[in-house]
Amino acid sequence: MTSTRLEEVRRRHANAEAGGGPERRERQHKEGKLSARERIDLLLDEGKFEEVDKLVRSRGDGDQVIDGDGFVTGYGHIHGRPMFVFAQDFTVYGGSLSEANARKICKVMDLALKNGAPVIGLNDSGGARIQEGVLSLGGYADIFLRNTLASGVVPQISAILGPCAGGAVYSPALTDFVFMAERTSYMFVTGPDVIKTVTHEDVGKEELGGASTHNAVSGVAHFMASGDAACLQMIRRLMSFLPSNNRDDAPRGPRTDPADRRDAALDTLVPSDSSIPYDIKDVIRRVADHGDFLEVHEHFAPNIVVGFARLDGRTVGIVANQPASLAGCLDINSSVKGARFVRFCDAFNIPIVTFEDVPGFLPGTGQEWGGIIRHGAKLLYAYAEATVPKVTVITRKAYGGAYCVMGSKHLRTDVNLAWPTAEIAVMGPEGAVNIVYRRELSTAADPEALRREKAAEYRDRLANPFIAAECGYIDDVIEPGETRPRLIRALRMLENKVDTMPRKKHGNIPL
Repeated sequence: MTSTRLEEVRRRHANAEAGGGPERRERQHKEGKLSARERIDLLLDEGKFEEVDKLVRSRGDGDQVIDGDGFVTGYGHIHGRPMFVFAQDFTVYGGSLSEANARKICKVMDLALKNGAPVIGLNDSGGARIQEGVLSLGGYADIFLRNTLASGVVPQISAILGPCAGGAVYSPALTDFVFMAERTSYMFVTGPDVIKTVTHEDVGKEELGGASTHNAVSGVAHFMASGDAACLQMIRRLMSFLPSNNRDDAPRGPRTDPADRRDAALDTLVPSDSSIPYDIKDVIRRVADHGDFLEVHEHFAPNIVVGFARLDGRTVGIVANQPASLAGCLDINSSVKGARFVRFCDAFNIPIVTFEDVPGFLPGTGQEWGGIIRHGAKLLYAYAEATVPKVTVITRKAYGGAYCVMGSKHLRTDVNLAWPTAEIAVMGPEGAVNIVYRRELSTAADPEALRREKAAEYRDRLANPFIAAECGYIDDVIEPGETRPRLIRALRMLENKVDTMPRKKHGNIPL
């Protein structure tokens, strides 16, 4: 081999690694952002990245030829497991998508599907490369197709670490989890200038599509990090809970927290007055291995809590009503949030543990006109469709249709347990008394005293877990302190569970 050819190889590799050059990289650093290659180095296990298509060039480069064309793609490992990665390099043409680098992304996504490995996209792009017109738009559509084909087959993760606008937002929206970095990332279909022209609204990029907006208001993003480095570490932590594909088991954690560990604090955690709130996360952490709980969608619809924990070293998905927010009522946002999480767990064979304390669906015209019937049905559909092991613990309230929705026995949940504080009924005592004893209350000398008397009677006779247990809708009423060992024994029993669905192409979830 001639020295000239070797020099050409080295020159091209150096050109690709240089990206837009040191000056543009420094500009990234001043804006609080890392370069594409720095991000990959932090994301993957050290020294484990193998680059693919490093020397790809765009047909429309003209005088400025940059090997790699502004995208870094390849594969490596996280916690020793294979992962496929692509990262947009904002220092090259603003990270814009061309026909050439779209093919790079499609290639690693195809490899990920063939090999059953997760795909992680690090987004930092000004959008489609305008000079290429429909070629770049076609590249987006090619990526969207692969996002859809990979959905439910391998986990797909998106990190927004800079701009992501226009059609580019739909690839992250099709993936399983979206991460954003505070103050440096934003997503929107149409930017502030277009909005001002069309609707005359004056809004900034951060307010329109920043990390806080999409984590707390729109629910588009699932995680919010303080910066690039923190975001990449959060992705590494999430991947420690997830399987590589829909045929593999999730990685098993250390089984150093005793499976028979009791927690007496749970016996007194629920207040005796059912109108007093408590934090359901205290229950989750006391039950989970070593108190470790990775919350998903923490800032969106806080009246329901979802996330990942381990029991006996095994990953489980947690879904829990949150009495500390809206009394744990189900509303439009919490129903959609819960449904999507349940469907993810079911797609990747992750058992679902539900902690139920729900007084019902949130009342009001805003909810009814916003379609709470349709959106609430999504959560019901997700639970009913899920064939993974499902275990539900009713800690306090389980009223009305919300009782049915939250992993009830009637939706093929395998094991249903209740604490002695559980209240299972058509509605709360006060509402029931107002309906059943309407006539007596209207003629009573002291209606408030009668209302209290009848409410106490209703609570004693009907709003307790024992009637449901007598009917077999609750498998057992347990001491709260025994929750962890009971859950672990149930999940061990269900480890080889097989459940089926009627033969069909797919159902028609009420979208």
